[in-house]
Amino acid sequence: MGNINTKASNDLVEARRVMLEESKALRIAADRLEESLLKQAIDMLLKTTHKVVITGIGKSGHVGKKIAATFNSTGTPAAFLHPSEAVHGDLGIHQDGDVVIFLSNSGSTPELLFLEPILRSRNAKIIGILGNINSPLKEKVDVYLDGSINKEADNLGVVPTASYAVASSLGDAIASALMLRRGFKLDDYAETHPAGQLGRNLILKVEDVLHKPPKVACLSKGATMQETIIEMSKRPLGAACIIENDKLLGIVTDGDLRRALNENDNLLKLSVSEVMSTNPLFIDPKSTLGKALELMEKRSPSPVSVLPVIEQNTQNFLGILRLHDIYNG
Repeated sequence: MGNINTKASNDLVEARRVMLEESKALRIAADRLEESLLKQAIDMLLKTTHKVVITGIGKSGHVGKKIAATFNSTGTPAAFLHPSEAVHGDLGIHQDGDVVIFLSNSGSTPELLFLEPILRSRNAKIIGILGNINSPLKEKVDVYLDGSINKEADNLGVVPTASYAVASSLGDAIASALMLRRGFKLDDYAETHPAGQLGRNLILKVEDVLHKPPKVACLSKGATMQETIIEMSKRPLGAACIIENDKLLGIVTDGDLRRALNENDNLLKLSVSEVMSTNPLFIDPKSTLGKALELMEKRSPSPVSVLPVIEQNTQNFLGILRLHDIYNG
């Protein structure tokens, strides 16, 4: 082993070189991609009414797991099959008619060559993402995508770096093309990510997480600011709502309190009607959390962190929604 160079500048030079080599490999692969072969692969994947089984070994196996996860989250049911374990019982994951994707940098992976006739006996169509198109596996698959590279990006030129990036990118390209062909939308994506913030924003409604009275500080327009502050302290949700006959007359937020305190020497003696905002931004309970977030963030001249919730038909006050509720539930 050579001397270890601890200079940070050399680390940065090497890191940038690797990333640029990988990006160069991706550009070459993108330019080389053949429309007819890609279309054939996408058509094959769209025709199946079953799942896609992805298989590869070593680093190709890791790429395969990632591609399977991407497919599953974007509307294409998929499973990863380890080629060595396949012949010891795991082949049961492949059902008659499942399309298979072979991942192989060498194009001659023995385990995949062994699996091919077995999969054919189960009526499998096979797509290859291959790092060597002059290889035995090219002759065994129905259609191949060229994942070859000029060189690996690491300083020794042997570690799967650029080849890994290209194979993974081809998987992403296929997944995205499938999404486009299927008309896969944000709402569809949210259904497979209900626990993520995107899914939460698209699936959950304001009514699912709002704070209802009596947990909200609610006062009449004749209340003093002293009474308002006491109520806001008892129910610390960031705002007090001024209500009359179930209708919202105005709102006092924590920000309003700070501004009023800065502008008035006798704040506690003022009535709440002298401090409240009389035309606050509000939202309907049937709106999504994503819509509420958009309203909060795009409010002019500055964002807000609390929204009153108003029933659209009756205009009755139903509660409040906080920014915290959108992100944390």
